[in-house]
Amino acid sequence: MLYSSVNTIWVLIGAALVFFMQAGFSLCEAGFTRAKNTGNILMKNLMDFSIGTPAFWLVGFGLMFGSGTALFGTMDPFIMGDYSHILPEGVPLWAFAIFQTVFCATSATIVSGAMAERTKFSAYCIYSASISLLIYPISGHWIWGGGWLGQLGFHDFAGSVAVHMVGGVCAMIGAAILGPRIGKYDRNGKPQAILGHNITFAALGVFILWFCWFGFNGASTVGMDSDALMETAGRVFFNTNLSAAVACCTTLAVTWIRYKKPDVSMTYNAALAGLVGITAGCDAVNPLGAAIIGLICGAVIVFSVEFFDKVAKIDDPVGAISVHCVCGALGTVLTGFFATGVTTEKGLFYGGGFRFLGIQCLGVLSVAAYVAIVITIVFLAIKHTIGLRADKEDELAGLDVSEHGLLTAYAGFAMLPDTIAEEEDRCVAVFGDVPVAEAVPVKKMPAFDDGTPKFTKIEIICKESRFEALKNAMMDIGITGMTVSHVLGCGVQKGRPEYYRGVRVEANLLPKIQVDIVVSAVPVRNIIETAKKVLYTGHIGDGKIFVYDVENIVKIRTGEEGYDALQDVE
Repeated sequence: MLYSSVNTIWVLIGAALVFFMQAGFSLCEAGFTRAKNTGNILMKNLMDFSIGTPAFWLVGFGLMFGSGTALFGTMDPFIMGDYSHILPEGVPLWAFAIFQTVFCATSATIVSGAMAERTKFSAYCIYSASISLLIYPISGHWIWGGGWLGQLGFHDFAGSVAVHMVGGVCAMIGAAILGPRIGKYDRNGKPQAILGHNITFAALGVFILWFCWFGFNGASTVGMDSDALMETAGRVFFNTNLSAAVACCTTLAVTWIRYKKPDVSMTYNAALAGLVGITAGCDAVNPLGAAIIGLICGAVIVFSVEFFDKVAKIDDPVGAISVHCVCGALGTVLTGFFATGVTTEKGLFYGGGFRFLGIQCLGVLSVAAYVAIVITIVFLAIKHTIGLRADKEDELAGLDVSEHGLLTAYAGFAMLPDTIAEEEDRCVAVFGDVPVAEAVPVKKMPAFDDGTPKFTKIEIICKESRFEALKNAMMDIGITGMTVSHVLGCGVQKGRPEYYRGVRVEANLLPKIQVDIVVSAVPVRNIIETAKKVLYTGHIGDGKIFVYDVENIVKIRTGEEGYDALQDVE
């Protein structure tokens, strides 16, 4: 086989751009979630590619591109077989193999965003490997490896279904089985906003993905050595950019009308929705079709996110299900309407009839069904063996610390304190595994004077993971107001030791919650004893309680002073 330097360079540049999409996904997922899970998310995106590469080399590539049956290829560890029947003209085997490897890793990394902030890292590694070993290669064989869908004429140029919908379906099933994050829904099932910690990260991630998508879609021509291929590549680039831009404009308008203000995070999601939607037919539609696909995806993404959040109650922190599953399927079906007949059969709106549209719908449904069945088996097997979800305390503390022992500038901090929605967690006292007799000795102090003229400030320093239990306990004894702050501090012991790369971290300041309460009628001793009961474990780091005399209190709105200023009765 004669190799083409132009085609080979084009494919390798495309592979490099698609690889760099991992950086975009990492930043998006980290930005749209809470800071205390940043290290965990970055680690998972790294391991998607690191686990997926050898898995695809050992098993996936052969299953996807081997000349087996219409359903699957062959078992060919180390890619030793003959793939001349599938190689693009002028492209060496290993250039094609790395190009397909980065596509496989992209499909796997989509899942991490929807299941962020509450998944065990060990479980994540297992199902990520399953996607690269079996799920993506089999459905990919149907579409790109000479399988039955490709033989029927199913068209998915760069992977709206083969890559994005596969990852999106896995994300949807995983998030549903995993359940929502603690505090995502209140006791009435109403969704609560859990804010991402860094919109700058998210925005930069989207721009990186948009840039890399030119390689994702453009290099899927796998050649640039003819006039036809160059013309196709130019059309692919233009359509890719146009669809994303129109989707952003559409979502901007929809959210402005619907929420009275243009939603920033949703509009950034729309850029990805438009990119995913056009990926299947970027070579087959004209700019008008690309703009319409972008417009439809930009409108649908808003209502899809709301549906999964409010109706289906599937907690997806980054919108991965709506972007990749919904818009991946939608864009593939819309190709059946808008294909002009340049590289495929004509779509319905261009005189092609219903045949091509029907094949597109069949491909979407069959791949979705296959992926859903296999990934459900994988997730349930993990759930009933090593466990899929992190423990409640670990989730509240943050997966950076609990899963990786990572104490960084981000560890433990969020835009808002974490909440617990389950009724059974209300007012539950926590008792540690260290008996009171063996814990740090406590000197008994006399009770405070509880006379009504006296005002007292109680300052409680505690672990962030115990704030919700403390808050509920305080309200149950009559505390109606408090001030809560994130603080950094330490005692004599400097906290529990953690290690980074085998070296002990000298943690001089540790993240804590400070709760300030001022009382007059409620006995101070009741507050102290309740707080001790809720916060006690017997281990270093339970916190401290400080008690101060308060000279006076002034309510700014009414001018009331003293006892009346603590009341909220009109």
